[in-house]
Amino acid sequence: MSLGIGRRARGRTAALPGTDTGAAATGRIGSWALAGLVLLLSVLVVLLDVATGEDLRVIPLLVVVPALASVFCTLRQTVWVAVWITVIVVASGLGGDGTFWDFVFGIGFTVLACALGVAACAARIRHATEMDRLRSAAVALQRQILRPLPVITGQVSAYGLYEPMEEDRFVGGDIYEVVESPYGTRVIIGDVQGKGLAAIGAGFAAISAFREAAVREPTLTGVVEALEDAVVRHNVFSAQTGEAERFVTALVLGFDEEDGVQVVNCGHLPPRLLHEGRASAVPLERTYVPLGLAGLSRETRAEESFALPPGATLLVVTDGVTEARDAARAFYPLDRRLDGWAGHGPRELLDALHVDLETFTGGIRRDDVAALALCRAPGAGEPRPTTAAAEDVRPVAGAVSD
Repeated sequence: MSLGIGRRARGRTAALPGTDTGAAATGRIGSWALAGLVLLLSVLVVLLDVATGEDLRVIPLLVVVPALASVFCTLRQTVWVAVWITVIVVASGLGGDGTFWDFVFGIGFTVLACALGVAACAARIRHATEMDRLRSAAVALQRQILRPLPVITGQVSAYGLYEPMEEDRFVGGDIYEVVESPYGTRVIIGDVQGKGLAAIGAGFAAISAFREAAVREPTLTGVVEALEDAVVRHNVFSAQTGEAERFVTALVLGFDEEDGVQVVNCGHLPPRLLHEGRASAVPLERTYVPLGLAGLSRETRAEESFALPPGATLLVVTDGVTEARDAARAFYPLDRRLDGWAGHGPRELLDALHVDLETFTGGIRRDDVAALALCRAPGAGEPRPTTAAAEDVRPVAGAVSD
């Protein structure tokens, strides 16, 4: 069985900023506020034009108003502004002392400028709608690759936090997966180099290989070798189609029936262990090259082991957490925050992390945020209940935003 992102993500997908294409046509200025601003500006310009007389005509300057409206307003608002400005210019020309050709030239120039403003507004809305659709498709694809947590296996209770960037060219490649196999529970968390749909494709290649290898390979290093081969194959195909080759940083974990955890670190952040009121990074002896780059290194990846005692929580994150910045461009102090949350359970830990990240960054994310909180499942090492019974004890929801 294999699962990915949390259940609440599925229930709230429709509310994502990128999924409502109608939002692209929504103006940033209310109609009444816009009417007041345009009326006030028109009165000021007309009065200034009267004051300067025929020596300096100011009325033609109003043609810039539809251009400004095209940037901030809806298409209907922009058309309204263009018609109003045209009426003002025509009325001014009829009451002026200029020649017939001056009048014709002024009206023609005004109509052309207003038409260009309306066309620019329509083009902006069309482009924004297309980008919204692309963003929606990318986020939906990303969510389909990463399936719901929380889940309880025979060895591990896994909870997740996942926050995508949700911007078309910035949709990232954070991945994670939990697979229960004959050899215990295998977990991966990783980050694909780069962003966008190409990064999602590389992430999907890694996830697919992990789901298969986690069940097939008896050793964790065998799983990692299968992942390496999958990323290399994906890069070969990408090169043939003109796409850039990518690597994947990943932390691959294996949980058995005892207290031990096996791990192979492929260029990823080390896990943090929270136990008995203390939080600390797990000291790993080796960090190997990311997946896809083994050909550049002479090292053979090997697994390490550390203890995950009952009651402890293992937190693994992507660099979207550690590299989050506040308004002063300071990095998020994860380890300092964990010291204050060392007594939290896994769900409470992710809830606190999510709220604190939002507060620290002001809600502005520059990268995907992914985190897994892992702890020993209740009754680990004992015979597992039936599927129906397991569902009864499964948590209702994990600490997953969106």
